[in-house]
Amino acid sequence: MFPELKNDLILRAARGDSTERVPVWVMRQAGRYLPEFQAVRAKHEFFEVCRTPELACEVTLQPIRRFNLDAAIIFSDILVVPQAMGLTVQMLPGTGPTFQEPLLVPSDLGRLNSKTDVNQTLGYVFEAITLTRHKLEGKCPLIGFSGAPWTLMSYMIEGGGSTTMSKAKKWLYCYPDDSHKLLQMLTDVIVQFLVGQVLAGAQLLQLFESHAGILGPGTFSRFALPYIRQISTRVKEDLVQRAVKPVPMIVFAKDAHYALAELSQSGYDVVSLDWTIDPRNARKQVGPNVTLQGNLDPCVLYTSPDRLTESVREMVEAFGTQRYIANLGHGIYPDMNPDHLKEFVDAVHKHSENANGIQ
Repeated sequence: MFPELKNDLILRAARGDSTERVPVWVMRQAGRYLPEFQAVRAKHEFFEVCRTPELACEVTLQPIRRFNLDAAIIFSDILVVPQAMGLTVQMLPGTGPTFQEPLLVPSDLGRLNSKTDVNQTLGYVFEAITLTRHKLEGKCPLIGFSGAPWTLMSYMIEGGGSTTMSKAKKWLYCYPDDSHKLLQMLTDVIVQFLVGQVLAGAQLLQLFESHAGILGPGTFSRFALPYIRQISTRVKEDLVQRAVKPVPMIVFAKDAHYALAELSQSGYDVVSLDWTIDPRNARKQVGPNVTLQGNLDPCVLYTSPDRLTESVREMVEAFGTQRYIANLGHGIYPDMNPDHLKEFVDAVHKHSENANGIQ
């Protein structure tokens, strides 16, 4: 039994219920911009933090202690799924995620454990979620997440970050059947992983399709969207079969401005936008029955408090105060001043309350 939830603002916004103010959280809110996070990382390797429930819980709670955020997001990484399937991933300083042996040719799919038992290989995430739900003491909901299949596939083939993902895209054109095989393998694991997070206590889920912008409309509709849709459908069906109420689901397909209408019809309660998308245009494309999330350019947080506050006011005005969750258009940057995030969070609450006529 978890502590009673005291702030359900983001859950109401995700469902389309009325909200007195706009809820706000920030991608990567538990991260390197916080001195207390850096203190933990000085003693522990990145994936050690992910795999140690007590440490993952601690860094998840750090921004909640500092800021009046309306949600926590469990500290983990999208690449724990490839790890669970048998690939070795390291987080190297100055380089980022690095796969020791990426997938080079289709025969390498035989190296993957597509039948991994997520309770064994990813149980540490579930333990961290359960522990964090208790430690939050009902202050705000807890978000669980996963990377989407195409984004994970691209990392697994590239062996790390890339501006073009050309090795992975080569698979789509040269090995389309094997690409679909890999994407389905990933989808099957992701569904189990997300269901497990809800069973452990996650109250919302976000799917990160971080590399959507590398694709075009055609390749996105063939190699990304079907699996994005499959995940939302299967996660909700699995939970219903277990007599567990499905939680709201968010999809964030970065730079997928060409697919907003399709994403709004993919079974997710919330569509998250990056900063390149005009909120008014997005609302026209997705219609009135989907919640939007986003989308302040993270770099705005470098500016003065007055300019930041004005940018937030303009953002809230563009989105409106209902069916809206405020966030950045991507993750907060490591060199950001934490005080500026406080300005952002407080400004969202202030301007949305004013717009709703709340004094």
